[in-house]
Amino acid sequence: MSQANNLLRLDTRTSKRSTMLLEQSIAKPRRDKVSLNAFAFLFAEIIRYSQNRVLGIQDLEAKLNELGKRVGVRVFELFMWREKSVHRETRVLPTLMFINTVVWRALFDKQADSLGRSTDNEDEYMITDNEPNILKYISAPKEMSSFSPGAFLAGIVEAIAEGCQCPAR
Repeated sequence: MSQANNLLRLDTRTSKRSTMLLEQSIAKPRRDKVSLNAFAFLFAEIIRYSQNRVLGIQDLEAKLNELGKRVGVRVFELFMWREKSVHRETRVLPTLMFINTVVWRALFDKQADSLGRSTDNEDEYMITDNEPNILKYISAPKEMSSFSPGAFLAGIVEAIAEGCQCPAR
Protein backbone atom coordinates (compact mmCIF):
# COMPACT_ATOMS: atom_id res chain seq x y z
CA MET A 1 0.00 0.00 0.00
CA SER A 2 2.88 2.39 0.72
CA GLN A 3 4.21 1.98 -2.84
CA ALA A 4 0.84 3.08 -4.25
CA ASN A 5 0.93 6.18 -2.03
CA ASN A 6 4.45 7.00 -3.23
CA LEU A 7 3.36 6.66 -6.86
CA LEU A 8 0.39 8.89 -6.23
CA ARG A 9 2.59 11.55 -4.64
CA LEU A 10 5.05 11.35 -7.53
CA ASP A 11 2.26 11.91 -10.07
CA THR A 12 1.03 14.91 -8.11
CA ARG A 13 4.49 16.47 -8.07
CA THR A 14 4.94 15.94 -11.78
CA SER A 15 1.69 17.68 -12.66
CA LYS A 16 2.55 20.58 -10.33
CA ARG A 17 5.94 20.89 -12.02
CA SER A 18 4.31 21.00 -15.47
CA THR A 19 1.88 23.66 -14.33
CA MET A 20 4.70 25.68 -12.79
CA LEU A 21 6.69 25.49 -16.03
CA LEU A 22 3.83 26.97 -18.03
CA GLU A 23 3.30 29.74 -15.50
CA GLN A 24 6.94 30.88 -15.33
CA SER A 25 7.48 34.47 -16.36
CA ILE A 26 9.28 34.89 -19.66
CA ALA A 27 10.83 38.13 -18.48
CA LYS A 28 12.72 36.39 -15.66
CA PRO A 29 16.10 34.83 -16.47
CA ARG A 30 15.94 31.12 -17.12
CA ARG A 31 18.46 28.44 -16.34
CA ASP A 32 16.96 25.83 -18.65
CA LYS A 33 18.01 27.30 -22.00
CA VAL A 34 18.85 25.26 -25.06
CA SER A 35 22.47 25.68 -26.07
CA LEU A 36 23.14 27.55 -29.30
CA ASN A 37 25.14 24.59 -30.65
CA ALA A 38 22.25 22.19 -30.12
CA PHE A 39 19.80 24.58 -31.74
CA ALA A 40 22.15 25.26 -34.67
CA PHE A 41 22.52 21.52 -35.26
CA LEU A 42 18.76 21.01 -35.13
CA PHE A 43 18.11 23.96 -37.45
CA ALA A 44 20.73 22.70 -39.93
CA GLU A 45 19.03 19.30 -39.93
CA ILE A 46 15.63 20.94 -40.50
CA ILE A 47 17.09 22.77 -43.51
CA ARG A 48 18.68 19.59 -44.85
CA TYR A 49 15.45 17.60 -44.35
CA SER A 50 13.39 20.30 -46.06
CA GLN A 51 15.90 20.70 -48.88
CA ASN A 52 15.51 17.04 -49.84
CA ARG A 53 11.74 17.46 -50.18
CA VAL A 54 11.51 20.58 -52.36
CA LEU A 55 12.39 21.41 -55.94
CA GLY A 56 13.94 24.87 -55.68
CA ILE A 57 15.19 27.63 -53.43
CA GLN A 58 11.82 29.43 -53.33
CA ASP A 59 10.10 26.22 -52.26
CA LEU A 60 12.71 25.71 -49.54
CA GLU A 61 12.21 29.24 -48.22
CA ALA A 62 8.43 28.75 -48.29
CA LYS A 63 8.82 25.50 -46.35
CA LEU A 64 11.04 27.18 -43.73
CA ASN A 65 8.56 30.06 -43.51
CA GLU A 66 5.75 27.59 -42.87
CA LEU A 67 7.77 25.85 -40.16
CA GLY A 68 8.53 29.25 -38.63
CA LYS A 69 4.81 30.03 -38.57
CA ARG A 70 4.16 26.83 -36.65
CA VAL A 71 6.78 27.82 -34.10
CA GLY A 72 5.48 31.40 -33.97
CA VAL A 73 1.95 30.29 -33.14
CA ARG A 74 3.25 28.27 -30.21
CA VAL A 75 5.52 31.08 -29.00
CA PHE A 76 2.59 33.50 -29.12
CA GLU A 77 0.34 31.11 -27.19
CA LEU A 78 3.07 30.61 -24.59
CA PHE A 79 3.50 34.38 -24.14
CA MET A 80 -0.21 34.92 -23.71
CA TRP A 81 -0.44 32.02 -21.25
CA ARG A 82 2.57 32.96 -19.12
CA GLU A 83 2.36 36.73 -19.08
CA LYS A 84 -0.99 37.50 -17.53
CA SER A 85 -0.13 41.22 -17.38
CA VAL A 86 0.60 41.41 -21.12
CA HIS A 87 -2.46 42.18 -23.18
CA ARG A 88 -2.70 41.29 -26.82
CA GLU A 89 -2.02 44.28 -29.01
CA THR A 90 -4.16 44.71 -32.10
CA ARG A 91 -2.44 47.76 -33.59
CA VAL A 92 0.50 47.31 -35.93
CA LEU A 93 3.20 49.44 -34.32
CA PRO A 94 2.71 48.23 -30.70
CA THR A 95 2.62 44.65 -32.01
CA LEU A 96 5.92 45.14 -33.82
CA MET A 97 7.45 46.78 -30.75
CA PHE A 98 6.31 43.76 -28.70
CA ILE A 99 7.99 41.41 -31.21
CA ASN A 100 11.09 43.61 -31.48
CA THR A 101 11.71 43.76 -27.74
CA VAL A 102 9.92 41.12 -25.67
CA VAL A 103 9.72 38.23 -28.14
CA TRP A 104 13.21 38.73 -29.57
CA ARG A 105 14.72 38.90 -26.09
CA ALA A 106 12.93 35.73 -25.01
CA LEU A 107 13.96 33.80 -28.13
CA PHE A 108 17.47 35.13 -28.76
CA ASP A 109 18.57 36.70 -25.43
CA LYS A 110 18.78 40.15 -27.00
CA GLN A 111 16.60 42.81 -28.49
CA ALA A 112 16.52 43.14 -32.28
CA ASP A 113 18.83 45.88 -33.55
CA SER A 114 16.18 48.08 -35.12
CA LEU A 115 12.59 48.41 -36.20
CA GLY A 116 12.05 50.54 -39.28
CA ARG A 117 9.41 51.53 -41.75
CA SER A 118 9.93 50.92 -45.45
CA THR A 119 10.39 53.95 -47.65
CA ASP A 120 8.74 52.20 -50.60
CA ASN A 121 5.48 51.08 -48.98
CA GLU A 122 3.77 52.65 -45.98
CA ASP A 123 2.43 49.29 -44.80
CA GLU A 124 5.86 47.63 -44.69
CA TYR A 125 8.02 47.42 -41.58
CA MET A 126 11.37 45.72 -41.06
CA ILE A 127 12.83 44.19 -37.92
CA THR A 128 16.60 44.13 -38.29
CA ASP A 129 18.96 41.85 -36.43
CA ASN A 130 22.51 42.27 -37.69
CA GLU A 131 23.76 39.00 -36.18
CA PRO A 132 20.86 36.56 -35.72
CA ASN A 133 21.97 33.74 -33.44
CA ILE A 134 20.14 30.99 -35.28
CA LEU A 135 21.80 31.84 -38.61
CA LYS A 136 25.31 32.04 -37.17
CA TYR A 137 26.35 28.51 -38.18
CA ILE A 138 24.30 28.11 -41.36
CA SER A 139 26.09 28.34 -44.70
CA ALA A 140 24.73 27.77 -48.16
CA PRO A 141 26.58 26.30 -51.15
CA LYS A 142 27.44 28.60 -54.07
CA GLU A 143 24.61 27.29 -56.23
CA MET A 144 22.18 28.37 -53.49
CA SER A 145 23.63 31.84 -52.98
CA SER A 146 20.17 33.46 -53.05
CA PHE A 147 18.86 31.15 -50.29
CA SER A 148 17.86 32.94 -47.09
CA PRO A 149 17.40 30.77 -43.99
CA GLY A 150 15.95 33.88 -42.35
CA ALA A 151 12.62 32.80 -43.85
CA PHE A 152 12.20 30.76 -40.68
CA LEU A 153 12.42 33.93 -38.56
CA ALA A 154 10.04 35.69 -40.93
CA GLY A 155 7.52 32.90 -40.33
CA ILE A 156 7.80 33.31 -36.56
CA VAL A 157 7.21 37.07 -36.83
CA GLU A 158 4.35 36.58 -39.28
CA ALA A 159 2.55 34.11 -37.01
CA ILE A 160 2.86 36.36 -33.96
CA ALA A 161 1.61 39.37 -35.93
CA GLU A 162 -1.36 37.36 -37.22
CA GLY A 163 -2.04 36.16 -33.67
CA CYS A 164 -2.35 39.83 -32.69
CA GLN A 165 -4.87 40.38 -35.51
CA CYS A 166 -2.34 42.34 -37.60
CA PRO A 167 -2.18 41.23 -41.22
CA ALA A 168 1.28 40.06 -42.29
CA ARG A 169 2.77 38.93 -45.57
